[in-house]
Amino acid sequence: MEQTVVLITGCSSGIGLSLAVRLASDPAKIYKVYATMRNLAKKERLLDCVKDLHKDTLDILQMDITDQRSILDARDRVREKRVNILGMTRVMTYRNSVISCVCGCVRETEEQMSLIFLHQQQFLYMCTAYRMSCALDFCLSVVFMLAVCNAGVGLMGPLEAQSLATMRQILEVNLLGTISTIQAFLPGMKAQGHGRILVTGSIGGLQGLPFNEVYCASKFAVEGACESLAILLQHFNIHVSLIECGPVNTDFLDNLQRAEPGDSSLQQVDAHTRSLYDTYLQHCGMVFQNAAQDTEDIVKVFLDAIQSTNPAFRYYTNNALIPLSSPKISALDGSQYIRNMSKIIFSTNGKGEQK
Repeated sequence: MEQTVVLITGCSSGIGLSLAVRLASDPAKIYKVYATMRNLAKKERLLDCVKDLHKDTLDILQMDITDQRSILDARDRVREKRVNILGMTRVMTYRNSVISCVCGCVRETEEQMSLIFLHQQQFLYMCTAYRMSCALDFCLSVVFMLAVCNAGVGLMGPLEAQSLATMRQILEVNLLGTISTIQAFLPGMKAQGHGRILVTGSIGGLQGLPFNEVYCASKFAVEGACESLAILLQHFNIHVSLIECGPVNTDFLDNLQRAEPGDSSLQQVDAHTRSLYDTYLQHCGMVFQNAAQDTEDIVKVFLDAIQSTNPAFRYYTNNALIPLSSPKISALDGSQYIRNMSKIIFSTNGKGEQK
């Protein structure tokens, strides 16, 4: 039985790491995993997890989804092996939460079956939960399996406090990084005549969150890109799926770009906005404490999507988040959702008590 070659990005920690270890540890050795990361100096954690037990199922490569040359180099290295996979996962940490992106691409021999799996690195859904994950495809004989990750970077704080350079960086990583990766591998997938794209999404890409305007804009854009591709790619027998996540217990918020109380950038913001931001930060901490999932819970959802013979377009890792989106459908003018979310976020004192 030939191996399915999977390339995952963002494997230095979080979901990318967990997924790589899970697939490479498959007892049947179905997968050949290429775990990629932007900085290979951070590979020790992954090596510690596998403990040299998976020399025939795991390799580690360098790949930066914001660098087109790096993407192409990784793609070419995968193709040199004939049985290839390209995957991207990026992780940002915020205390115990993670935004990850995973891309996996597999290339086999003749059975024309491509899989593109996009693990969108995502920001935690700070209002009801943010999270993210990664995944790969599982076919036994795959000609070219590609997973593209929307590297996710979090940006939180009053819009007036954000610089243009910072906002551009968020769009560069979250949106253009994902699209650039897809661009590099999509022609090969189309040529195979079969495939699957799994994208790790975020609840922040489905509904707006205060103080996350630019982040949500980037995630909304990724959702739109994936939905547009899904309509087109069905004509190539390529399935696109989004894995919508909330908070996850991994390192995420340490690298989250956010305005902290007392920062000089907040001094230009009016007092009422600063007060609302303080309330929002309390709400985020409470939500993450109560709703965060473990990485293994996310990996299981990815495996369910991967193994489905008729994959859905969206999978939710936490069903508790679904009701929050229902007002957007039942009240199409958007007013009900806005009122509900404002009440949920700003009517608590950070301890879950109503003011």
